Amino acid sequence: MKIFTSAQIHELDRFTIENEPIESIDLMERAARAITRAITETWSDDTPVIVFAGPGNNGGDALAVARMLAEERYFVSVFLFNTKGKLSEDCEENKKRLIDNGLIESFTEVTNEFDPPKLESGMLVVDGLFGSGLNKPLTGGYSSLVKYINQSDATVVSIDVPSGLMTEDNTYNVRANIIRADVTLTLQTKKLAFLFAENQSIIGKLRILDIGLSKDGLEKTATSYNVLEENDVRRLLLRRDDFAHKGDMGNALIIAGSYGMAGAAILATKACLRCGVGKVAVCTPRKNNVILQISVPEAVMRIDKDDYIFSEAIDTSGYDALGIGPGLGKQESTSIAFISQLRRSNVPTVVDADGINILASHRAWVQQMPKGIIMTPHPGEFDRLAGNNFTDSYERLATAREMAEHFQVYIILKGHYSALCLPNGEILFNPTGNAGMATAGSGDVLTGMITGFLARGYSQLDACMLGMYLHGLAGDLAAKKLGMESLMASDIIRFLPQAFHKLEG
Repeated sequence: MKIFTSAQIHELDRFTIENEPIESIDLMERAARAITRAITETWSDDTPVIVFAGPGNNGGDALAVARMLAEERYFVSVFLFNTKGKLSEDCEENKKRLIDNGLIESFTEVTNEFDPPKLESGMLVVDGLFGSGLNKPLTGGYSSLVKYINQSDATVVSIDVPSGLMTEDNTYNVRANIIRADVTLTLQTKKLAFLFAENQSIIGKLRILDIGLSKDGLEKTATSYNVLEENDVRRLLLRRDDFAHKGDMGNALIIAGSYGMAGAAILATKACLRCGVGKVAVCTPRKNNVILQISVPEAVMRIDKDDYIFSEAIDTSGYDALGIGPGLGKQESTSIAFISQLRRSNVPTVVDADGINILASHRAWVQQMPKGIIMTPHPGEFDRLAGNNFTDSYERLATAREMAEHFQVYIILKGHYSALCLPNGEILFNPTGNAGMATAGSGDVLTGMITGFLARGYSQLDACMLGMYLHGLAGDLAAKKLGMESLMASDIIRFLPQAFHKLEG
């Protein structure tokens, strides 16, 4: 599913108007019908409705919705803000239609002073002040109105975008001046800002309404942002030949687990094996040998000469993929062995956890990363790697994108919508997964999975896509069975077979 920028959304509106063809006012009417339908499906006609409309096309949508709700016998009061004495053409037309309709309880056009209505529990506020075209923070009277609405007990429904929220970059926005919607009825497609964690309390429950924008325009409009869909991932699955043997299925190497962190190595190794790879070898300190042998008898052991840490790079010839970092530790000898391993590795590589932390502590080594490696940081690890404590997800994502392009690597920023930043500048968001996966070891499982897919013969791009999607899907299946509160990282591995089965089926 494509995610379009604000400029592209407006261009798609124009394309639809010109090529359907349809008048802009009729396209607005179509959008308003979809919004009205969504409201009437949820709230009964004895719910008092207060509509706040701005001077632009978002306000025009709101005025059309107010008229349609009144026609459905809702008690509707409307406040149209026209402080500069200029409405958009379609907003002006919908103002006329609303007044001519004569069914609403009250209509107030605010040009100067504003006496706000009393907002109480049981009321529905329709927020149509500003939409996807906003490019600066709200100030003055609008910011005061937003705060007044947010402090009330009324239920708030925002049209397309909560007023005050910009569709992409909110790095320098004023969060107190953004509507906190209970429900956002967005038009045609998700907005980029909806995928960021800090905006979830702003958008509330999200519904995407199809308003019939041109399918041809949607298909032809290229975008750098996409959300993975099941069919995108299903088509990637490699068929296992009936006469295959383990030598055909790939040989993976996992370097993980300092003493006391053997669990990280176990989780990564088990996950790797669950992804169809023929053989997995684990390089880990001598003190972890018995633990690994008992926990993962299917794995081959490559014991480090040190009892407690990874201390020496090993030859990767004979292996098809390398996963390195989970539970590795950051001792200086381990750090030296780590960068030595990256320099001499000649196979597709996944770097996670302490591998990323080591690079963050030795910033000059980042320049020595081989092209095409896959890095899987959570936000804290990425911030350390980038040398910046980001407060905004867009800024973090933009930096990850720049880094992926500059170093020609793949970066998976882990989170609810994990973002895969590609060397060509494109970004793929993963829709699967849940809050129960916010638990120790979950990232180690992802590292093992992607390493297994690489060894199995998938490209870096395909391995990342499969890894993210199946990792989240297994977590969703586990949460459905066990509940999010009780979910552990090992449960993700346990439900991987079901995730494969669902994707294949």
